[in-house]
Amino acid sequence: MVELIIENEQDKEEVTREIKDTIKAVCEAVMELEECDFDAEISITLVDNEAIKAINAEHRGIDRATDVLSFPMLEFDEDGIAESAELDSDGELVMLGDIVISLERARQQAVEYGHSFRREVAFLTAHSMLHLLGYDHVDDPEGEALMCKKQEEVLGGLNITRELR
Repeated sequence: MVELIIENEQDKEEVTREIKDTIKAVCEAVMELEECDFDAEISITLVDNEAIKAINAEHRGIDRATDVLSFPMLEFDEDGIAESAELDSDGELVMLGDIVISLERARQQAVEYGHSFRREVAFLTAHSMLHLLGYDHVDDPEGEALMCKKQEEVLGGLNITRELR
C-alpha cells in the first residue's frame, strides 16, 4: 500500500483528479516493480518554477529552477538495500521521503518533448520514486541507463505513452 500526501502549492496548473490518480498509480507501480514488501508514505508537493528554484538553491546550492527534487528518508547500502531497522515498522507506514514537482516546468517540458502533461508528470514521479528507493544517476552512466529502463517499464506498464493526447 502507498499512502500519498499531495499538497498543491501553486496556481499555474490545474491539479485534476486524473493527475492525482496518475501520481498514485506511478508510485504504486514503482513499489511493485521494486518488490517493496512494506507499506509506504510519500509526501508530494506540487509547486511552480519560482518555488522549486528556491528549494533547489537552499538544499543543493543550485540557483535555478528544475523539474523535480527528491528527498529520500531511507539510507541504502552499496547493494541498494535499506537498513532493516528503518523498515521494521511494526505495521506502520514507512516514510520513503518527499518529492517536489514543478508543474510549471512539467508543462514546459511536455510541450518541448511533444507529449502530454500527464505523461511528463508520470515520468517525473517515476524518476523521483526511484531516487527515494536508492537509485542515482549523477556521474553514473550505468545508473542512468538502469533508471531510464525502469522508468519506461513503469510508464509502459501503465500505458502512459509519449503520444500527445
